[in-house]
Amino acid sequence: MADKPRVVFLYTEAGLGHITPLDSIADEFERLYGDRVEVVRSRFFTESGDKKLADYQNHLRRSVELYNKSPSMGHFATFNMDFWGTYFSTWGAVVFIGKGAARRGIEYMQKLSPDLVVSTHWATNYYAMNMKNRPLTAVYCPDCRINTLFRYKCDLTLVPTEQEYRRALATYPSRYNVDNLKKVPFLIRKVAFEITDDKPTLRRALGLDPEKFTVLIADGGYGIGKIRALSEEIIARDLPVNLVTVCGRNRELYDHLLSLRTGGRVTFKPFGLTDDIMRLIAAADISCGKSGASLMAEPCFFGVPQLVTHYATSIEKWIGEYYINVVGSAIKQFNVSKAVDLIADFAAHPEKLKRYSDAALAQRSNYGAEPSARYVFGLLKTRFPDLAD
Repeated sequence: MADKPRVVFLYTEAGLGHITPLDSIADEFERLYGDRVEVVRSRFFTESGDKKLADYQNHLRRSVELYNKSPSMGHFATFNMDFWGTYFSTWGAVVFIGKGAARRGIEYMQKLSPDLVVSTHWATNYYAMNMKNRPLTAVYCPDCRINTLFRYKCDLTLVPTEQEYRRALATYPSRYNVDNLKKVPFLIRKVAFEITDDKPTLRRALGLDPEKFTVLIADGGYGIGKIRALSEEIIARDLPVNLVTVCGRNRELYDHLLSLRTGGRVTFKPFGLTDDIMRLIAAADISCGKSGASLMAEPCFFGVPQLVTHYATSIEKWIGEYYINVVGSAIKQFNVSKAVDLIADFAAHPEKLKRYSDAALAQRSNYGAEPSARYVFGLLKTRFPDLAD
């Protein structure tokens, strides 16, 4: 084969839950097949310099922020999406709201000349599917349910839960079959597999008390949610815990938390956007925050129970209910005072968390990018049959 097939991984910033899974599969795909294909990682909306594309990604990011600030808006948006269905909702979300970005996206996709595109977001999949000579397309849905926009046509959909795999086949037989829908493990950052130290060792390295019950509060890359209220309540009660907060890109929140003073029993460590997130999760006894895809899957990987403190959208409600009712690793409490009551009780009686931790650890085998990478390569071979296995 004179030219290697070109496989493009398309990054979309609409919450980090769309970025970290794509990194995971891109790393594994390149490790397995980088000598046989050309792997391109595209920061699609910003690298072209096209203002309309950049503005559209900013719209996606602002929508995530809005739904976290006002969950009623998030639930209304997902209700509206379901009401209108995949075709009209996709047109509205990508073409109408995009105000020219859809055409520019398709044009820029042409310039990338992909033979196969891999997405973790519905917008980039739309651009690829509407090219004149379209490439093959693969989509990983990071959520526990394939929502309306993710059901837009593509050649291969990857979903991380057996429950949703079976539901999608039964509910949408005209859209999915055993060839174009595959159940795969959760895509998690590869550094997670490299963390083997015990909790006291991790805590010591992170500047925490190695023997204290450790509470992690995170609400995604924008730090919007109940981080401030939960932190202030824990500090006001002066609980004997390590309190770790991850504020992401929310500098205002980070600066505010840095200004807080504790009564002496709380060991308080606020973080902004950090490369240590996997170690912070592994060091924790409980993780608190909204039920975003990665915010639930990553603590579960380390056997850390999750305290769900809010849902920003119906999609996050589905994710939360999956971990609460199916996996059994999570608890829901939206009231801040009652949530801190639970934290105080668990800190005093950590044995009460064992059943949630055991349920999380039972999912450990359902993580890793290799099956997804192999399915994507199998799709590529349908157009390039001469590729060696």
